[in-house]
Amino acid sequence: MGAIFEPEALDAIVRPIAVDDNRSLDDKFDAITEALAERWPGHIDTGPRRWIFNNAGGAMGQMCLLHASLTEYLIFFGTPIGTEGHSGRYATDVWDFMIDGECQVYVEGELERTSAVAGGPYLHLGADRAKGYRIPDHGWMLEYARGPIPTMLPFGLADTLVSTLDWTTLRRTLVDYGRLVTREILRGKI
Repeated sequence: MGAIFEPEALDAIVRPIAVDDNRSLDDKFDAITEALAERWPGHIDTGPRRWIFNNAGGAMGQMCLLHASLTEYLIFFGTPIGTEGHSGRYATDVWDFMIDGECQVYVEGELERTSAVAGGPYLHLGADRAKGYRIPDHGWMLEYARGPIPTMLPFGLADTLVSTLDWTTLRRTLVDYGRLVTREILRGKI
């Protein structure tokens, strides 16, 4: 079993929750997690959210893994104070569905930025493409990647290995990713 998630289905879940002004950010995360678990039973980690710092491409945020396999991941990612950096260039496709705040992006050759906001159209980074991105003040998103996920790890961990030297973050990232990948392999999903 390879890819099970579809960007259009993820967008249909995130968009109405993101624009619900009667929910706190925590409530939005809860509602999205619950809806994902209902749509894809057994493939979403519904345990207590465990936030892990993420330093990659010069940007710093934090993530919470919801699903991880060899072919897909689904995370909450964001920052309460803003950040900017390089997206990375992967053999995977990556989609970002804004839950709160704003994310601005551009690709090589573009002279104008594209902005994504909560409830608006999602962002897509195609395989073998790269973007500059900026979260100007704060931003939170559901991020979905599809393709050979282990090939993303060098970029995702390089800043930790050569800059921050944050061994706790490295351990948490590898343990949580490994735990979820193992769970999916045992269920027959690569």
